[in-house]
Amino acid sequence: MDYEQIRYDVADNIATITLNRPDQLNAFTGRMMAEMIDAFDQSDADDDVRAVIVTGEGRGFCAGADLSGGGETFDSDAQRAPREAASGVPRDGGGLLTLRIFESLKPVIAAINGPAVGVGITMTLPMDIRLAADDAKIGFVFAKRGLVPEAASSWFLPRAVGVSRAMEWVATGRVFPATEALEAGLVRSIHPKAELLDVARALGREIAENTAPVSVALSRQMLWRMLGADHPMEAHKIDSRAIHTRGSSPDVREGVMSFLEKRPASYPMKVSEGMPDWFPWWQDRPFE
Repeated sequence: MDYEQIRYDVADNIATITLNRPDQLNAFTGRMMAEMIDAFDQSDADDDVRAVIVTGEGRGFCAGADLSGGGETFDSDAQRAPREAASGVPRDGGGLLTLRIFESLKPVIAAINGPAVGVGITMTLPMDIRLAADDAKIGFVFAKRGLVPEAASSWFLPRAVGVSRAMEWVATGRVFPATEALEAGLVRSIHPKAELLDVARALGREIAENTAPVSVALSRQMLWRMLGADHPMEAHKIDSRAIHTRGSSPDVREGVMSFLEKRPASYPMKVSEGMPDWFPWWQDRPFE
């Protein structure tokens, strides 16, 4: 796919996805959604990519949905949006994106470099680490537009900050500073805008230089999917399978020997061909 509304770059084992509509504060469109999904397909398929950073070009991260369609912007009938055959319901584009990010085999870091409103913030919720510029503004403004939260954020947001804080932000629709997001645990840390990408890249390099790619891919899915488990036994089942298969792997032998020999590890296994035969262990959920 030729990208028109994002940039995709790989350097130092880190893929950077940059939302690239700066004159519109990187407002979200169907084209941007498709390009971002394609970029995550690329990052998963590329063994040289060990982490993904998502950021915005210019002074904004993402100002939410592009409202140039006026009052019919969110009218799926007026927009003639395609409908799922099984349900007859048009699918939410933000949700298609966040479900794809949820499936990522590489850890994802959000570098929120400016305003992140509506889908501009809900798209970051399935990302693993969120960093924000000190002047970033955030808002779950859906009720102010007559809408409801989208992008599966009714699942992601309460898990990130608790249902009480999530409902406060959604019910008021207010735009709040990065300091409030930090206090609530929505973002990991706040940085001067000029330093934000450097911090994100340092995190990406820490992952790339110190950990086994297959272990990180498995761990990411284990942690996310156990958020919905109804008993710790579900985690024990997967832990046991993972410890069994990884324990006899070349990666573990290298990890242990490099520690004993006091040298950097060089893990031989690749995500593209090294995932265990029991992965994935879940059944994909249909849209009904």
